[in-house]
Amino acid sequence: MAYRRIEGLGELRDKRALVRVDFNVPLDGGAVADDFRILSALPTIRRLQEAGARVVLCSHLGRPKGKPNPEFSLRPVAARLAELLEAEVAFCETTVGAEAEAATHALSSGGVLLIENLRFNPGEKSNDAEFAAELAKLGDVYVNDAFGVCHRAAASVVKIAELLPAACGDLIAAEVDALSPLREGTAPRPFVVVLGGAKLGTKIPVLQALLPRTDAVCVGGGMAYTLLKAMGKSIGASRCEEDLLETAGEILEASRLRMRETGQELVLPRDHIVAKGPNADLAGYDCVEEVPDGLMALDIGPASVAEFLRVLRTAKTVFWNGPLGVFEIPPFHLGTEQVATFLAGRAGDCHTIVGGGDSAAAARQLGLADRMAWVSTGGGASLLFVQGEELPGLAALPEAS
Repeated sequence: MAYRRIEGLGELRDKRALVRVDFNVPLDGGAVADDFRILSALPTIRRLQEAGARVVLCSHLGRPKGKPNPEFSLRPVAARLAELLEAEVAFCETTVGAEAEAATHALSSGGVLLIENLRFNPGEKSNDAEFAAELAKLGDVYVNDAFGVCHRAAASVVKIAELLPAACGDLIAAEVDALSPLREGTAPRPFVVVLGGAKLGTKIPVLQALLPRTDAVCVGGGMAYTLLKAMGKSIGASRCEEDLLETAGEILEASRLRMRETGQELVLPRDHIVAKGPNADLAGYDCVEEVPDGLMALDIGPASVAEFLRVLRTAKTVFWNGPLGVFEIPPFHLGTEQVATFLAGRAGDCHTIVGGGDSAAAARQLGLADRMAWVSTGGGASLLFVQGEELPGLAALPEAS
């Protein structure tokens, strides 16, 4: 899956390069709280600067519901980007129109401009042709480097690519290179998937897609308890998606058949860290093998961690998506921390890919992201790509010649 790269756009000196980035970052007190996505965009921005392009960046932030809202302004992002680039970053308070167009022409060679939040205009989310045409006036060429939104058919992701000479940026190229072996079934074996997170429903397609390609799947987090209930296990007050119990039973039966035929394992928690709730009095938390009535499983227990590590010990490729407990509230972070630390320790002989979202945040919070083979910037996008879905943002890009 090779897409046209920046070098395929030809001479860029003094051309306006309209770049779709993913600067949908958390803000705290009017400042950027996590700059991972901004850092991930720097290679493309710097390459365009070095080529002498005038770099016009566009992104969404939050959910402003199609109208201007100061709470979701990208101005703090422009300030943080300037610090990281150690250069001035101009900011335009409008998204399209005469003021924004004039700001792009005012840039010097290698200059950088960030326009205001794309989602301040309702045409962004609806992939509106008129809004895309207004955006196209801000660039001479278009570069998509926002992998995290490639699964959305937005005007700045899809429609714009029809209006300007288009290419993918370095981040999208790296994401495709890292994730394609998982999608195509060519990753070195044994291949183990670790899935967590709150909801089984969001992970069913990836489970169904990856189960035939893997040697083992380890499931933790809230999503595990619908599967455990389908097995007849006591789950107390733990999260359960009742409407998915039949589907969960089908997944378990398919896994049992593959276990007999190929030896593939589906590993579920065998013990649980429980409490009345994630914010309850932590003096009452305990480790149990069966979750009693009135208590909620909030993390995998030590026996479960040991079982996960047994499977991961011989893995050559690991895809991890989703924390294994309520990671943000100690002590329910320990299962995720122990598994992530083990994977980081195997960096030399195991290729671990972290599938964005909360698992990427956990890896960064633990200081382990640099020891993983790849940490994706796209949560939903990485899952859909790995399970074989076509992403609209990628489909809109021309193939490499």
